[in-house]
Amino acid sequence: MSLPDPAPAHREPPTGAAAPGLHVVPTGDRIFDRAATASAAVVIGEYSTSFGWACRLLAEPVRSHVRNVYALVRVADEVVDEPDPTWPAAERAVVLDRLEQETYDALRTGRSANLVVHAFACTARRYGIGRDLVEPFFASMRADLSVATHDDVSLADYIHGSAEVVGLMCLRVFTGGDRAAYARLAPGAARLGAAFQKVNFLRDLADDHDALGRTYFPGLAPESFDDARRDALLDEIDADLAAAARAVLELPVSSRRAVAAARGLFAELSRRLRATPAAEIRRTRIRVPDPVKARIVLHAVLTGGRA
Repeated sequence: MSLPDPAPAHREPPTGAAAPGLHVVPTGDRIFDRAATASAAVVIGEYSTSFGWACRLLAEPVRSHVRNVYALVRVADEVVDEPDPTWPAAERAVVLDRLEQETYDALRTGRSANLVVHAFACTARRYGIGRDLVEPFFASMRADLSVATHDDVSLADYIHGSAEVVGLMCLRVFTGGDRAAYARLAPGAARLGAAFQKVNFLRDLADDHDALGRTYFPGLAPESFDDARRDALLDEIDADLAAAARAVLELPVSSRRAVAAARGLFAELSRRLRATPAAEIRRTRIRVPDPVKARIVLHAVLTGGRA
């Protein structure tokens, strides 16, 4: 299972109010491990607001380990989507390749001079997050540097690498090394990650096309997007969210409320997108107001994520 904003390339604007108030539980024994974990928390605090709504419901040390995972995702995302037009794709690719290799080296040795990579490696080695999940992630990040439109096959690959594997990394942490639980819940975790990503594609339709030059949904041009296509896409998303809901109930208590809140936030986004004319979605990024977010999170707290 994953939390809001698993999908790189669709982040909230920086909040600018990150690190001072963050409580971080060390995820390793050494001073450098603690510094790396604190650095990952700073990255998350700067880049993600929606993430914070659900992440605060995670019990420690799960919360810090999930931050360690998402911090690497955010750094890779910044390499790909940092809006400086003078930074060419070829140079970004070199930086991304270097980050990927640093990650593999850290998975092997448990050490990196890059604090975010080191924090990720501490978590990955503890919970068995391996190259089988890391490689598809970097492949999707690399695709954003060169692929402007997708067909059905390339989109499925992209969603797997950019969202599903992030959910599976989190599930490794949530299940604490229980292989049977991981295997049982993995399909639901993947579908939740896919739902998050598809919602982000839909609500960022115009910005992706106009600012980044990308069209993720095959054959969809923003200028021809209509209510029928909106509903077809949301039918897929709602089916993913329904499948994920059944898996959420089996999560450990340390993560169930947070994931239920995350799923609730995206279900609300789906509902609001369905009620919004396609013409407006082409122009406006639909959001969930903070009071509604608070109500969804409170419901997850009061029900323990079971309703």
